[in-house]
Amino acid sequence: MTKGNVQGFAEDSDVSPRDLAARAAWLSFVGGMTQDQIAQELGISRQRAQRLVARASAEGLIRVRIDHPIARCLELERDLKARFGLEAAWVSPGIGAGADPLIGLAPFVAPVLERFFEETQPKTFALGTGRTLKTVVEHLRIVDGAHHKLVSLIGNVAPDGSASFYEVIMRFAEKTRAKHYPMSAPVSARDDAELVLYRSLPHVKASRALAKSADLAIVGIGQMGDDAPLYVDGFLTAEELTDLRAAGGVGEICGHIFDGAGRYLDHPVNHRMVGVQVPVQKMPVYCVAAGDSKLPALRAALGGGLLSGVFTDERTARDLILQ
Repeated sequence: MTKGNVQGFAEDSDVSPRDLAARAAWLSFVGGMTQDQIAQELGISRQRAQRLVARASAEGLIRVRIDHPIARCLELERDLKARFGLEAAWVSPGIGAGADPLIGLAPFVAPVLERFFEETQPKTFALGTGRTLKTVVEHLRIVDGAHHKLVSLIGNVAPDGSASFYEVIMRFAEKTRAKHYPMSAPVSARDDAELVLYRSLPHVKASRALAKSADLAIVGIGQMGDDAPLYVDGFLTAEELTDLRAAGGVGEICGHIFDGAGRYLDHPVNHRMVGVQVPVQKMPVYCVAAGDSKLPALRAALGGGLLSGVFTDERTARDLILQ
């Protein structure tokens, strides 16, 4: 969000004082900004920034998380659902240009997921992996979700035989006390024979069947640039990454690569993945993603109908809607 964009908040008569106070509090307590930085970001005086943060505290808007829906974020949620035919969308307030969007997005997503696990009807949640979900689960409070089940959508063994660093199912289980079913197998096989072997293992077979029958999938999304998670973490060679991009690959969900139209590629890398490709039948898939590097993948997945819901930030939501 540029300074020119946010200065409009101070002058826009449609922005309520309560909205502005919530935004200032978000920048202070989540974004870690000083009052001078908040003033510059919102285009207001330092004194007003101080008063807004104090007001947010006095009116109970702050519980470390901001407990007030900001009108512009609600409008973006509505527009995302209309534009991409989504059943759900959540948009977190921006935390300023240049900051890692996960700083603001993760604490925003956590209470929504807590409400999912607090539901009394038993459900099975299928989980992806990655830095984004790992950051989100760190913000989860402990909830009583022992009546639910958690299952991995993707293997948990890296190419060198080590445990996958960004597997999150154990962390979710610690916070929710839900029974959990990791997919104890490599993320991908080296050839067809290995793939058949891994998928025939009783525990892998059971995990895949449970994942396919899940009530909801919660995933991150990977980009296919030089910083592609599959490449950085050693699951793809440089040659494979180049070949996938030449074939049109722009993003991946749980290791399965798709093109700019949101269609999974007919490619050997996809064929070797041990885990489950989503969506499966009518299973809702909710994705947590934000930031410039995620935009091409997120836009393609949304446009191709791979996602039913999205958690993102203000800037990313605006870019998705406008482009």
